[in-house]
Amino acid sequence: MSVTVEERGKPNTQDYRVFFKNSEGKYISPFHDIPIYANEAQNIFHAVVEVPRWTNAKMEIATKDALNPLKQDVKKGNLRYVANVFPHRGYIWNYGAIPQVCYITSQINHILYVSMRLIICDLSRQTWEDPNHKDSDTGCCGDNDPIDICDIGNKVCSRGEVIKVKVLGTLALIDEGETDWKVIVINAEDPEAGDFNDIDDVRRIKPGYLEATVDWFKTYKVPDGKPENQFGFNGEFKDRDFAIKTVKSTHEFWKALVSKATSTGELNCMNTSVSNSPFFCSAADADAVVKS
Repeated sequence: MSVTVEERGKPNTQDYRVFFKNSEGKYISPFHDIPIYANEAQNIFHAVVEVPRWTNAKMEIATKDALNPLKQDVKKGNLRYVANVFPHRGYIWNYGAIPQVCYITSQINHILYVSMRLIICDLSRQTWEDPNHKDSDTGCCGDNDPIDICDIGNKVCSRGEVIKVKVLGTLALIDEGETDWKVIVINAEDPEAGDFNDIDDVRRIKPGYLEATVDWFKTYKVPDGKPENQFGFNGEFKDRDFAIKTVKSTHEFWKALVSKATSTGELNCMNTSVSNSPFFCSAADADAVVKS
């Protein structure tokens, strides 16, 4: 999918936003309008890069804002930056999210979820972590955000870049009592992508990278005065098949969200591509949002 970005405001300010446009130059939501799949048959997914490798500004898809632009996270009135926790510098991968998936949190009213197999027909596909769904593997609810990815490829991507990725495995971070899956991927266009097909390939070809990933997620909040994070499965990475199943199941939660089969809470589901969605808007409406 061909996507371009448009920056508005000055970086490192609370007014800074990164909006997304499709190949026709029309504004879209990176959360709802970029398809989950780049190639469904081969399980190649799209991913939106929020934070390029080695940078520190905590950029994220603004799930509560119309059209969900990228913006820098704010806490207690201050822009958030990830500290350099020795020996790491900033984010140690290209960090981002798979679109059209979500894993919901407890603030949203619970509805019918049957063994993670709720089917909503005739919708395009994205991912989200459902905060009402208690994960059967971790025993915790979702964090109400798109599923995060850690791209281990060689390229340092740019902010807002949309890449095609191969899923290799996943780590279950338990962040303040909520399940926050960290999916390990590699850019499908990386020269070495053909050598990576499962999580064990990362251990073999990039020794120490997975251990560094666990250490990074365990300690990155410590400089802010918080305790070390905990993990499901004793901090062990789950394999490719498990990770793909997790991504696909959270896509089902997103379908319920965008079709309004579940309460959206504070999440903004404005989109320009899911025609059956009650949150569907015209290109003119999307343009008005950005210009406002």
